[in-house]
Formats: sequence, C-alpha cells, structure tokens
Amino acid sequence: MSIVSKLLNIIQENTSEKEQNWIVSKTSGDSKNILTAFVAAPRFVSKKTVQVSFDEEDILHEWTLDRLTRVYLLLSIPHDAEETYLKNINALFDTAEINEAVALYSALPYLAFQEKWIYRATEAVRSNIGLIFDSLAFRNTFPATYFTEAEWNQLVLKCIFNDKPIHLIQGLAERANQKLADTLSDFAHERWAAGRSVPAQVWRLVPNFLNEEILKDIEKLLQTDNSENQIAAILVCKETAFKPAKALLIKYVSIINDLGEDNITWKKLEK
Repeated sequence: MSIVSKLLNIIQENTSEKEQNWIVSKTSGDSKNILTAFVAAPRFVSKKTVQVSFDEEDILHEWTLDRLTRVYLLLSIPHDAEETYLKNINALFDTAEINEAVALYSALPYLAFQEKWIYRATEAVRSNIGLIFDSLAFRNTFPATYFTEAEWNQLVLKCIFNDKPIHLIQGLAERANQKLADTLSDFAHERWAAGRSVPAQVWRLVPNFLNEEILKDIEKLLQTDNSENQIAAILVCKETAFKPAKALLIKYVSIINDLGEDNITWKKLEK
C-alpha cells in the first residue's frame, strides 16, 4: 500500500464525513486547489491528536489531524512536471507559518525529487523555532538518509546542547561517527568544568568509537553517584570492542550488581 493510501485510510478512520468530503474535493482538483487547501486545512479539519504509523520503519507519530491532512495534501500534488512541482512546494516553504512548516518538514521523506529538499532540511536544523526543528529532527527519516556527516552531526549536537531526547532521532546508531564521539567528549568536559551535567543517554553515541581519552570519561561516569551515568558507562563498556573498557566491567562489578542487570538498558535513560 502506498504512503498516500495509508494516510487516506488513517484520515478516514479519524475524521467526520464532512471533513472527508472537504479533503476529497480538494485533492480531486488541480495543484492550485491543493495548495490553497494546504493553507486552509485547520479551518476545515479537526486539530485532535492521533497516533499513527504509516511507514516501513513502523515509526509511531503523534500528529494532529490537520497536520496529517496537510501531509496528505502535499503528497497529492502532481509531480509529473518537476519544475512546476518544485516551484509549488518551494512557494509553500517560502510563505509558511509555523504549523505549515511543521507539515512540510514532516512530509520531506515522502516528497518527490528527494535530493532537491536537502537545503530546506538544513534550514530547519538552523531554526530557532522548536516545533520546526523537532519536526525534522525527531521520527523523521530524511536527515539520516540525505545529510552529510557534518550536517548530521550538527543536528545531533544541537539536540544534545539543548537537552532534547536524542533517542527520537531516526538513524542515530547507524550514523554515529568518530567526529561526533570526539565532539561529545569535548562538550562533556566543558559542562563538567562549569559544574553542569550531561544527559546520560548521549553516551550511546560512543561505543564504536571508544579510545583512551573517551574511556577516561566513561570511568568518570562510573565514579559518580548518579545511577544514570553509571548505567550509560556500563552499557558503553558492554557494547564496545575496545578491549581496555572490558577491564572497567570487572573493576566496577559491584556497581553492576547494585544496579541489577535488568535496569542496565538505554531505555532506562530515555526521557
């Protein structure tokens, strides 16, 4: 089943007959009709929140119906003529208010001519508007698929700097890299020097890139009296292939016993 068909099914399950009739009438028209409906959607469709999963990654989204409708409308725009299609979507980006921008960024993984939207995606990373940034950063497959390493690292680090939940970033494990791990270590040193903490779950980015310097950070976590830091450190040592880290599991086995194996999971650290 196509993404458009899945979206339509979800919309039909959660809207009234009047709302459905309005949506169908708009998608049966030309591109101009659909573009106008995209802007007008909140006036004709409920803003209630629904939980939906409609892609192959089985990602659970919590979207309002008007956002869902707007994404459906975007995917209903004919794309047989590339230049016209790009002009229409870019016009929406250029004039979008916050909720319209959120819908546009939510739709990025499904728009035609995917690589044409990379610059728009990097604009969202630079945005100071939380809703816009979050719509791209969280439960969105576009960045992991199309971002360069530098662009990816900028997105992840912005989440970390602002204490946002990095476990909601799609492709987090697959796109982890040495540069990101090293930068995280530097960031941790800065925060510790200022008497501040680092969210424990960010250390899930380092197991495959552990070295002697980062291992010192991991032992520092074990030596704190913070159970979340200790859980993160133990998980890093368990998951890494860096042999010196395995000695820490023996050295601090009492902490592992005190915490209990069942409690030593990244899930415990996701907030």
